[in-house]
Amino acid sequence: MSQSRKILARHVGRELLEPGELVEAPVDLVLANDITAPLAIEVFEKLGRENVFDRDKVVLVLDHFTPNRDIASAEQCAFIRRFAHKYGVNHFYDAGEVGIEHVLLPEEGLIKPGNLVVGADSHTCTYGALGAFATGMGSTDIGAAMATGKAWFRAPEAINVNVSGKPRRWVGGKDLILFLIGKLGVDGATYRSLEFSGDGISRISVDGRLSAANMAVEAGAKNGLFPVDGLTVEYLREAGVTAEPALSEPDDYGYALEVDIDLDGIEPQVALPHLPSNSVGVSESPNVKLDQVVIGSCTNGRMEDMRLAAEIMRGKHVAPGLRLIIIPGSPRIYRRSMDEGLFEVFLETGAIISPPTCGPCLGGHMGILASGEKALSTTNRNFAGRMGHRHSEVYLSGPAVAAASAITGTITDPGEIV
Repeated sequence: MSQSRKILARHVGRELLEPGELVEAPVDLVLANDITAPLAIEVFEKLGRENVFDRDKVVLVLDHFTPNRDIASAEQCAFIRRFAHKYGVNHFYDAGEVGIEHVLLPEEGLIKPGNLVVGADSHTCTYGALGAFATGMGSTDIGAAMATGKAWFRAPEAINVNVSGKPRRWVGGKDLILFLIGKLGVDGATYRSLEFSGDGISRISVDGRLSAANMAVEAGAKNGLFPVDGLTVEYLREAGVTAEPALSEPDDYGYALEVDIDLDGIEPQVALPHLPSNSVGVSESPNVKLDQVVIGSCTNGRMEDMRLAAEIMRGKHVAPGLRLIIIPGSPRIYRRSMDEGLFEVFLETGAIISPPTCGPCLGGHMGILASGEKALSTTNRNFAGRMGHRHSEVYLSGPAVAAASAITGTITDPGEIV
């Protein structure tokens, strides 16, 4: 049985679950943010419950339009604050404590292997990097889950992604997932579980795995799941979570699809407008003049990303006329980047450093594009109009390509300038 269905089966007290079975399962964590929580709260209140199902298992993070960009976003956040205080929600993140939700929750030790996590955000699948079954749902379902602690699931078929080889310099988890989405397409894994296995996994950092699992949904997947190995156990230990290794096992029912990826053969990837599946090696990307580069988001706003960007930028300056925006994903990463001198590198390079926020990723604020502008971003989506005007263009990459491209002003292989 696949790893995802094993987690679901344990939660419903079953030995086995066949692909396609419908089950109602108790969840370990329910998540919403400042965009999705208001509707979920309205649904919750219509149910007439006196309290949330568990004050320690509901998480609210005000990260998308904060610091508040306008009156409407301020009102939404005020509405959520009143709810959090009324019901005593213990994991409510606001102001100086807020980070980008999918960066923050793993750091806070809220994700454990084998957990069943639902969130009113499509990139909730990020937590599969830590061995959890994590998936996004609509706000209506999340409102019901906050009240009952349960949700309905259809047990997914699995796709086995067998990763082998050793990655080249500058290649990481973001390149792995962009390459995979390029093979599968944006709907090639619809309502299936992407389950990663193989010796090559050990050569992808946990930060890189979080980046890869984050974008499982960009292939249509219900979730993405990595094995829990020594690197995972160490990451969790630092977050205050005790865990044991739990490696992948074959699915007794067989896989809907098996994909082999040799890391030796992948160069840094770039996704061309307007789909994440339009991925090519950086050597094949067009020579476009960039107006903006963004390094951050729930995909690549982690410590590894900040260090990698600083390594490439040190002693250099952004291209004339280019805006470089760097967004550490959490207060902890912000502080550590400052302590390690990375901010000095970024500022001398000519970057703008933002507080933790989703901001430009969804065209919210802190970096919206005008008509005709082109941006390279470490975010997870490049749909038309995603980061601003519908006639702008967004290219996706990992932090290494983004940092190098900010220096040259065009999409650049980091090996060319380092």
